[in-house]
Amino acid sequence: MANRLLPEWHPQDAVQLTWPSPDGDWAPLLERVEATLEALVVAITRYQHVLVSVPDTATKTHLAARFANLGVAAGRLHLLELEADDTWARDHGPLGVERDGELVLLDYVFTGWGGKYPASRDNSLTRHLADAGVFACPVTSRDLVLEGGALETDGEGTLLTTESCLLNNNRNPHLDRDALAARLGEELGIERVLWLSHGHLEGDDTDGHIDTLARFVDPQTIAYVRCDDESDPHYPAFTAMERELQALRRHDGAPYRLIPLPWPRPCFDPVDGHRLPATYANFLIINGAVLVPTYGDGADSRALAALGEAFPDRDIVPIECTSVLRQHGSLHCLTMQLPAGSLALDAPQAEGETP
Repeated sequence: MANRLLPEWHPQDAVQLTWPSPDGDWAPLLERVEATLEALVVAITRYQHVLVSVPDTATKTHLAARFANLGVAAGRLHLLELEADDTWARDHGPLGVERDGELVLLDYVFTGWGGKYPASRDNSLTRHLADAGVFACPVTSRDLVLEGGALETDGEGTLLTTESCLLNNNRNPHLDRDALAARLGEELGIERVLWLSHGHLEGDDTDGHIDTLARFVDPQTIAYVRCDDESDPHYPAFTAMERELQALRRHDGAPYRLIPLPWPRPCFDPVDGHRLPATYANFLIINGAVLVPTYGDGADSRALAALGEAFPDRDIVPIECTSVLRQHGSLHCLTMQLPAGSLALDAPQAEGETP
Protein backbone atom coordinates (compact mmCIF):
# COMPACT_ATOMS: atom_id res chain seq x y z
CA MET A 1 0.00 0.00 0.00
CA ALA A 2 1.59 3.28 -1.17
CA ASN A 3 1.28 6.23 1.21
CA ARG A 4 2.28 9.87 0.70
CA LEU A 5 2.22 12.62 3.32
CA LEU A 6 0.80 15.59 1.45
CA PRO A 7 2.85 18.80 1.42
CA GLU A 8 1.29 22.03 2.63
CA TRP A 9 1.05 23.40 -0.92
CA HIS A 10 -1.25 20.54 -1.95
CA PRO A 11 -4.72 21.95 -2.82
CA GLN A 12 -6.83 22.50 0.28
CA ASP A 13 -10.50 22.49 1.23
CA ALA A 14 -10.07 24.45 4.45
CA VAL A 15 -7.91 25.51 7.34
CA GLN A 16 -8.80 24.21 10.80
CA LEU A 17 -8.69 26.52 13.84
CA THR A 18 -9.50 25.94 17.51
CA TRP A 19 -11.01 28.99 19.24
CA PRO A 20 -9.85 29.73 22.80
CA SER A 21 -12.08 29.22 25.82
CA PRO A 22 -12.85 32.41 27.80
CA ASP A 23 -11.49 30.78 30.97
CA GLY A 24 -8.48 29.03 29.44
CA ASP A 25 -4.79 29.93 29.25
CA TRP A 26 -5.60 32.80 26.90
CA ALA A 27 -7.94 34.54 29.37
CA PRO A 28 -5.58 37.47 30.20
CA LEU A 29 -5.02 38.06 26.47
CA LEU A 30 -8.34 36.88 25.08
CA GLU A 31 -9.29 40.02 23.15
CA ARG A 32 -5.84 40.26 21.57
CA VAL A 33 -5.60 36.66 20.44
CA GLU A 34 -9.19 36.75 19.20
CA ALA A 35 -8.24 39.76 17.07
CA THR A 36 -5.41 37.71 15.55
CA LEU A 37 -7.72 34.75 14.93
CA GLU A 38 -10.30 37.08 13.37
CA ALA A 39 -7.63 38.38 10.99
CA LEU A 40 -6.74 34.80 10.11
CA VAL A 41 -10.35 33.86 9.36
CA VAL A 42 -10.94 36.96 7.25
CA ALA A 43 -7.73 36.37 5.28
CA ILE A 44 -8.20 32.63 4.74
CA THR A 45 -11.86 32.85 3.69
CA ARG A 46 -10.80 35.03 0.78
CA TYR A 47 -9.29 31.84 -0.65
CA GLN A 48 -11.01 28.82 0.93
CA HIS A 49 -13.09 27.51 3.81
CA VAL A 50 -12.32 27.73 7.52
CA LEU A 51 -13.40 25.10 10.07
CA VAL A 52 -13.46 26.41 13.64
CA SER A 53 -14.02 24.43 16.83
CA VAL A 54 -15.58 26.73 19.43
CA PRO A 55 -15.91 26.14 23.19
CA ASP A 56 -19.60 26.95 23.73
CA THR A 57 -22.86 28.13 22.19
CA ALA A 58 -22.33 31.76 23.21
CA THR A 59 -19.00 31.89 21.40
CA LYS A 60 -20.51 30.22 18.34
CA THR A 61 -23.35 32.73 18.17
CA HIS A 62 -21.03 35.68 18.73
CA LEU A 63 -18.57 34.57 16.05
CA ALA A 64 -21.29 33.93 13.48
CA ALA A 65 -22.52 37.51 13.88
CA ARG A 66 -19.03 38.97 14.13
CA PHE A 67 -17.77 37.39 10.91
CA ALA A 68 -20.93 38.30 9.06
CA ASN A 69 -20.26 41.92 10.04
CA LEU A 70 -16.65 41.55 8.87
CA GLY A 71 -17.87 40.46 5.44
CA VAL A 72 -16.78 36.83 5.54
CA ALA A 73 -18.22 35.07 2.50
CA ALA A 74 -21.42 33.18 3.21
CA GLY A 75 -20.84 29.46 3.51
CA ARG A 76 -17.07 29.65 3.95
CA LEU A 77 -17.10 29.64 7.75
CA HIS A 78 -17.98 26.41 9.58
CA LEU A 79 -18.40 26.59 13.36
CA LEU A 80 -18.68 23.49 15.55
CA GLU A 81 -19.17 23.47 19.30
CA LEU A 82 -16.48 21.15 20.69
CA GLU A 83 -14.38 21.37 23.84
CA ALA A 84 -10.60 21.68 23.61
CA ASP A 85 -7.71 22.29 25.97
CA ASP A 86 -5.92 24.90 23.86
CA THR A 87 -5.70 26.53 20.44
CA TRP A 88 -2.80 24.78 18.71
CA ALA A 89 -4.58 23.05 15.83
CA ARG A 90 -1.26 22.33 14.09
CA ASP A 91 -0.46 19.74 16.73
CA HIS A 92 -3.86 18.22 17.53
CA GLY A 93 -5.21 18.36 13.97
CA PRO A 94 -5.10 15.40 11.54
CA LEU A 95 -2.44 14.74 8.90
CA GLY A 96 -3.52 14.38 5.28
CA VAL A 97 -2.11 11.29 3.56
CA GLU A 98 -2.71 9.94 0.07
CA ARG A 99 -3.07 6.16 0.25
CA ASP A 100 -3.16 4.36 -3.10
CA GLY A 101 -4.53 7.52 -4.67
CA GLU A 102 -7.24 8.02 -2.03
CA LEU A 103 -7.23 10.61 0.74
CA VAL A 104 -7.18 9.56 4.39
CA LEU A 105 -6.74 11.67 7.54
CA LEU A 106 -4.47 10.20 10.21
CA ASP A 107 -5.27 11.06 13.83
CA TYR A 108 -2.08 10.80 15.88
CA VAL A 109 -1.75 10.95 19.66
CA PHE A 110 -1.23 14.43 21.12
CA THR A 111 0.12 14.59 24.67
CA GLY A 112 0.67 18.32 25.17
CA TRP A 113 4.27 18.19 23.86
CA GLY A 114 5.40 15.30 25.96
CA GLY A 115 3.07 15.79 28.92
CA LYS A 116 3.87 19.44 29.59
CA TYR A 117 0.22 20.54 29.48
CA PRO A 118 -3.29 19.00 29.68
CA ALA A 119 -4.22 17.59 26.28
CA SER A 120 -6.95 14.94 26.61
CA ARG A 121 -9.67 17.09 24.99
CA ASP A 122 -7.31 18.23 22.25
CA ASN A 123 -6.35 14.63 21.60
CA SER A 124 -10.01 13.62 21.09
CA LEU A 125 -10.95 16.61 18.92
CA THR A 126 -10.30 15.00 15.53
CA ARG A 127 -12.38 11.97 16.48
CA HIS A 128 -15.25 14.22 17.62
CA LEU A 129 -15.07 16.13 14.33
CA ALA A 130 -15.22 12.85 12.44
CA ASP A 131 -18.19 11.69 14.52
CA ALA A 132 -19.94 14.98 13.69
CA GLY A 133 -19.76 14.15 9.98
CA VAL A 134 -17.31 16.91 9.12
CA PHE A 135 -14.91 14.81 7.06
CA ALA A 136 -15.60 13.35 3.63
CA CYS A 137 -12.72 10.86 3.80
CA PRO A 138 -11.75 8.10 6.25
CA VAL A 139 -10.16 9.14 9.56
CA THR A 140 -7.79 6.56 11.04
CA SER A 141 -6.41 6.70 14.58
CA ARG A 142 -2.74 5.91 15.12
CA ASP A 143 -0.98 5.08 18.39
CA LEU A 144 2.19 7.10 17.68
CA VAL A 145 2.75 10.40 19.50
CA LEU A 146 3.24 12.88 16.66
CA GLU A 147 2.58 16.59 16.13
CA GLY A 148 2.08 18.39 12.84
CA GLY A 149 4.51 21.15 13.78
CA ALA A 150 7.30 18.58 14.00
CA LEU A 151 7.00 17.52 10.35
CA GLU A 152 8.02 19.16 7.07
CA THR A 153 7.67 17.18 3.85
CA ASP A 154 8.45 17.85 0.22
CA GLY A 155 5.55 15.62 -0.81
CA GLU A 156 8.03 13.29 -2.52
CA GLY A 157 9.02 11.06 0.39
CA THR A 158 11.43 13.36 2.24
CA LEU A 159 10.83 14.47 5.82
CA LEU A 160 12.70 17.37 7.43
CA THR A 161 12.58 17.34 11.23
CA THR A 162 14.58 17.79 14.43
CA GLU A 163 16.25 15.24 16.65
CA SER A 164 15.31 17.23 19.75
CA CYS A 165 11.58 16.69 19.17
CA LEU A 166 11.02 13.41 17.34
CA LEU A 167 13.69 11.53 19.27
CA ASN A 168 12.78 13.02 22.63
CA ASN A 169 12.06 10.41 25.32
CA ASN A 170 8.87 12.27 26.23
CA ARG A 171 7.27 11.29 22.89
CA ASN A 172 7.87 7.66 21.83
CA PRO A 173 10.56 6.32 24.19
CA HIS A 174 10.13 2.75 22.95
CA LEU A 175 11.28 3.70 19.42
CA ASP A 176 14.86 4.49 18.46
CA ARG A 177 15.80 6.50 15.37
CA ASP A 178 15.62 3.56 12.97
CA ALA A 179 12.37 2.19 14.38
CA LEU A 180 10.72 5.61 14.25
CA ALA A 181 11.88 6.16 10.68
CA ALA A 182 10.40 2.79 9.77
CA ARG A 183 7.03 3.76 11.27
CA LEU A 184 7.06 7.06 9.41
CA GLY A 185 7.81 5.18 6.24
CA GLU A 186 5.02 2.70 6.77
CA GLU A 187 2.34 5.22 7.73
CA LEU A 188 3.36 8.42 5.90
CA GLY A 189 5.36 7.12 2.97
CA ILE A 190 8.57 8.72 4.22
CA GLU A 191 11.55 7.30 2.32
CA ARG A 192 14.25 9.38 3.98
CA VAL A 193 14.49 11.62 7.05
CA LEU A 194 16.67 14.72 7.14
CA TRP A 195 17.51 15.28 10.80
CA LEU A 196 18.55 18.69 12.18
CA SER A 197 20.41 18.69 15.48
CA HIS A 198 20.71 22.47 15.97
CA GLY A 199 18.40 25.49 16.16
CA HIS A 200 16.45 25.57 19.43
CA LEU A 201 14.48 28.79 20.07
CA GLU A 202 14.29 30.23 23.57
CA GLY A 203 10.70 30.16 24.85
CA ASP A 204 9.77 27.16 22.70
CA ASP A 205 7.64 24.56 24.55
CA THR A 206 7.71 21.99 21.75
CA ASP A 207 11.28 20.67 22.10
CA GLY A 208 12.17 22.13 18.72
CA HIS A 209 9.35 21.94 16.18
CA ILE A 210 10.71 22.23 12.66
CA ASP A 211 7.96 24.70 11.65
CA THR A 212 9.70 27.38 13.73
CA LEU A 213 13.07 26.74 12.06
CA ALA A 214 13.04 25.55 8.44
CA ARG A 215 10.26 24.94 5.93
CA PHE A 216 9.92 23.37 2.52
CA VAL A 217 8.78 25.93 -0.06
CA ASP A 218 8.80 23.36 -2.85
CA PRO A 219 10.68 20.06 -3.32
CA GLN A 220 13.88 21.93 -4.20
CA THR A 221 13.73 24.89 -1.77
CA ILE A 222 13.93 25.42 2.00
CA ALA A 223 13.23 28.73 3.76
CA TYR A 224 14.98 28.91 7.11
CA VAL A 225 15.69 31.17 10.06
CA ARG A 226 19.10 32.85 9.98
CA CYS A 227 20.47 34.60 13.06
CA ASP A 228 22.89 37.31 11.93
CA ASP A 229 23.38 38.94 15.34
CA GLU A 230 26.64 37.61 16.76
CA SER A 231 25.74 39.00 20.19
CA ASP A 232 22.52 36.99 20.37
CA PRO A 233 22.64 33.76 22.42
CA HIS A 234 21.01 31.97 19.46
CA TYR A 235 23.83 32.80 17.05
CA PRO A 236 26.02 29.68 17.53
CA ALA A 237 23.14 27.19 17.24
CA PHE A 238 21.53 28.85 14.24
CA THR A 239 24.85 29.21 12.46
CA ALA A 240 25.35 25.48 13.01
CA MET A 241 21.82 24.81 11.70
CA GLU A 242 22.59 26.84 8.58
CA ARG A 243 25.63 24.67 7.93
CA GLU A 244 23.49 21.56 8.38
CA LEU A 245 21.00 22.84 5.81
CA GLN A 246 23.79 23.68 3.37
CA ALA A 247 25.03 20.09 3.64
CA LEU A 248 21.63 18.51 2.89
CA ARG A 249 20.99 17.05 -0.54
CA ARG A 250 17.86 16.45 -2.57
CA HIS A 251 16.85 13.07 -3.98
CA ASP A 252 18.93 13.79 -7.09
CA GLY A 253 22.03 14.67 -5.05
CA ALA A 254 21.86 18.42 -5.70
CA PRO A 255 21.92 20.90 -2.81
CA TYR A 256 18.72 22.62 -1.80
CA ARG A 257 18.04 26.19 -2.77
CA LEU A 258 18.08 27.99 0.59
CA ILE A 259 16.18 31.19 1.34
CA PRO A 260 17.22 32.82 4.63
CA LEU A 261 14.56 34.55 6.70
CA PRO A 262 15.55 37.56 8.82
CA TRP A 263 16.09 37.58 12.56
CA PRO A 264 13.68 39.86 14.46
CA ARG A 265 14.76 41.79 17.50
CA PRO A 266 14.32 39.84 20.75
CA CYS A 267 10.74 39.73 22.05
CA PHE A 268 10.21 39.39 25.79
CA ASP A 269 7.18 38.59 27.93
CA PRO A 270 6.07 41.85 29.58
CA VAL A 271 5.15 40.07 32.82
CA ASP A 272 8.22 38.04 33.75
CA GLY A 273 10.68 39.04 31.03
CA HIS A 274 11.40 35.62 29.54
CA ARG A 275 12.24 35.52 25.84
CA LEU A 276 9.53 34.61 23.35
CA PRO A 277 10.05 32.44 20.25
CA ALA A 278 9.55 34.95 17.43
CA THR A 279 10.23 33.41 14.01
CA TYR A 280 9.15 34.13 10.45
CA ALA A 281 9.40 30.44 9.53
CA ASN A 282 5.96 29.95 11.12
CA PHE A 283 4.11 30.94 7.92
CA LEU A 284 1.07 29.15 6.47
CA ILE A 285 0.66 28.11 2.82
CA ILE A 286 -2.95 28.13 1.58
CA ASN A 287 -4.59 28.12 -1.85
CA GLY A 288 -3.18 31.14 -3.67
CA ALA A 289 -1.52 32.81 -0.69
CA VAL A 290 1.03 32.59 2.11
CA LEU A 291 0.09 34.04 5.50
CA VAL A 292 3.15 35.40 7.30
CA PRO A 293 3.46 36.24 11.01
CA THR A 294 4.66 39.77 11.77
CA TYR A 295 5.76 41.25 15.08
CA GLY A 296 5.85 45.03 14.68
CA ASP A 297 9.56 44.71 13.95
CA GLY A 298 11.81 46.28 11.34
CA ALA A 299 12.53 42.80 10.00
CA ASP A 300 8.85 42.25 9.10
CA SER A 301 9.19 43.88 5.68
CA ARG A 302 12.33 41.88 4.87
CA ALA A 303 10.57 38.64 5.84
CA LEU A 304 7.62 39.46 3.61
CA ALA A 305 10.00 40.24 0.74
CA ALA A 306 11.95 37.00 1.24
CA LEU A 307 8.78 34.91 1.22
CA GLY A 308 7.53 36.85 -1.79
CA GLU A 309 10.67 35.63 -3.55
CA ALA A 310 10.02 32.11 -2.33
CA PHE A 311 6.38 32.13 -3.47
CA PRO A 312 6.23 34.37 -6.57
CA ASP A 313 2.83 33.02 -7.66
CA ARG A 314 1.04 33.51 -4.33
CA ASP A 315 -0.23 36.54 -2.45
CA ILE A 316 1.84 37.35 0.65
CA VAL A 317 -0.47 38.30 3.52
CA PRO A 318 0.93 39.65 6.82
CA ILE A 319 -0.83 38.69 10.07
CA GLU A 320 0.23 40.47 13.27
CA CYS A 321 1.13 37.76 15.81
CA THR A 322 2.86 39.50 18.73
CA SER A 323 0.14 38.45 21.17
CA VAL A 324 0.31 34.82 20.01
CA LEU A 325 3.95 34.72 21.09
CA ARG A 326 2.84 35.22 24.69
CA GLN A 327 1.72 31.56 24.71
CA HIS A 328 4.91 30.47 22.90
CA GLY A 329 3.48 29.89 19.43
CA SER A 330 2.77 31.78 16.24
CA LEU A 331 0.64 31.69 13.09
CA HIS A 332 1.39 28.23 11.71
CA CYS A 333 0.96 26.69 15.17
CA LEU A 334 -2.65 27.93 15.30
CA THR A 335 -3.65 26.29 12.01
CA MET A 336 -3.95 22.93 10.27
CA GLN A 337 -4.68 22.68 6.56
CA LEU A 338 -7.28 20.15 5.41
CA PRO A 339 -6.48 18.78 1.93
CA ALA A 340 -8.89 18.95 -0.98
CA GLY A 341 -11.46 16.19 -0.66
CA SER A 342 -11.33 16.02 3.14
CA LEU A 343 -14.22 18.29 4.12
CA ALA A 344 -17.88 17.26 3.79
CA LEU A 345 -19.12 20.73 2.95
CA ASP A 346 -22.68 19.52 2.47
CA ALA A 347 -22.84 17.78 5.86
CA PRO A 348 -25.38 19.56 8.09
CA GLN A 349 -23.08 19.27 11.12
CA ALA A 350 -20.32 21.02 9.24
CA GLU A 351 -22.29 24.09 8.29
CA GLY A 352 -21.51 27.26 10.19
CA GLU A 353 -24.04 29.75 11.41
CA THR A 354 -22.81 32.48 9.10
CA PRO A 355 -25.75 33.94 7.17
